[in-house]
Amino acid sequence: MSENAGKVAFVTGAASGIGKATATAFCKAGYATALVDLNAEAGEAIAAALRADGADARFFAANTADDAAVAAAVAGTLAAWGRLDAAFNAAGIDGEQGKAAADCSPENWARVLQIDLTGVWYCMRHQIPAILASGGGAIVNCSSVAGVVGAPGFAAYCAAKHGVIGLTKSAALDYGRQGLRVNAVCPGMIDTPMNAGLDGELLQGLLAASPGGRLGLPEEIAAAVLFLCSAGGAYVNGQALSIDGGWTSQ
Repeated sequence: MSENAGKVAFVTGAASGIGKATATAFCKAGYATALVDLNAEAGEAIAAALRADGADARFFAANTADDAAVAAAVAGTLAAWGRLDAAFNAAGIDGEQGKAAADCSPENWARVLQIDLTGVWYCMRHQIPAILASGGGAIVNCSSVAGVVGAPGFAAYCAAKHGVIGLTKSAALDYGRQGLRVNAVCPGMIDTPMNAGLDGELLQGLLAASPGGRLGLPEEIAAAVLFLCSAGGAYVNGQALSIDGGWTSQ
């Protein structure tokens, strides 16, 4: 029997990219897994495919920028399995590209901060009581290398992702002695639909400047998330782990 038998994970942004890969990894590791995303059609299909492979997976449609929707998804998870042990908050957008800070529209600023930062807080504020009631566990938030260093033309995204790291560190200090660890992963350029939408010249320039020389794989981020939620990561708390092929070492 898997060491994770009976444990439950909750993954946002689970209908594509890093979220999908991580939900799949949780299922393969033996967790019952709640897949949460705004894209109901894709999310339902992924959950069905995981169940066909023998996983205990369910999909919950939710906009993580809506506090009530997040509350309902967490409540649905508890109704289905009675507990919550691990969460990965991956839902996010990059917003407008290539605009200097003063040219970022107020609408873009508000939307990116609402989804990428406030949405993570909405998730945490409902996940934390559920995980504590289950005896403790781990939350991993998805920041970015743009949460560690600047990125020209992405002021709102950088602000939100830096904020995710601050939120992560503060929560880690708040709950560490109650058995809840909170960490962040900071992916670099990963082969996901989000990065596929980048301007081709911009993408090629970023790859040329990357020490790794390639796009990372969603599964490489998923492996780090699983470690941070595992017994092997039990003494890791309040950290922002860059998984970027060396980008932030430059």
